[in-house]
Amino acid sequence: MASESIEAPFEASAGDPKHAARATRSAGRKMRSLLLDAASPLFRERGLSGTAIIDIAAAANAFPSQITYYFRTKEALFVECACRELLYLARATEQAALTARTPRDYTHALAQSVTASDSVAFFAEALTLTRRRQDLAPLVERTIERLHGEGARAYASQVARHGWRSLRAPDESSRRFWAVAIGVILEGYAMGRSPEELCAEMLRVLGEQAKSTDEARLRLVEARDATTTPDEES
Repeated sequence: MASESIEAPFEASAGDPKHAARATRSAGRKMRSLLLDAASPLFRERGLSGTAIIDIAAAANAFPSQITYYFRTKEALFVECACRELLYLARATEQAALTARTPRDYTHALAQSVTASDSVAFFAEALTLTRRRQDLAPLVERTIERLHGEGARAYASQVARHGWRSLRAPDESSRRFWAVAIGVILEGYAMGRSPEELCAEMLRVLGEQAKSTDEARLRLVEARDATTTPDEES
């Protein structure tokens, strides 16, 4: 089925260069995706230095020359894999938190999902690599901005949906969350901490991100009751 979807546009493109160009772009996108899919688990397991281009090509059923054609270098492929995995994690994290009904549950779901994956640590390796390879920095920059932008929109949506009172602007909350996640996970990996310990540390550092309006009203009622004397009640 896959070969049919690639070859069919070429067959229909006889005499039509536009169709041929679209088919070529489609085939190129598919090959890039296959190479990224094959490279990511190898990089995560073996690291950059322990993964050879020939191994990636074999896993993708491709030629080594195709890797250099689409990505130029193994380092560029590594960074793109790490960026893609981080964005996948961000989407999965947002999905995991959709059913949360309180700000506390929402933050806990986010932290639990992020610390259960090694995608943040993978991305941190890419950050270190771009320090020496500034030609790869633009992809990392775009990934971070997209991460923050999508995170801010997801958080703002939850606040509006449940009527929570956010303690910070959505963009600030998103940037703070991911900065804490990267810092806590890097430190935790170095210390050999478990995902549960990483999650607990993230929650401790993040603190409250928002307050439920129901909780706020409850506290207001309790405060009024505490200042009301028996004589006033009668």
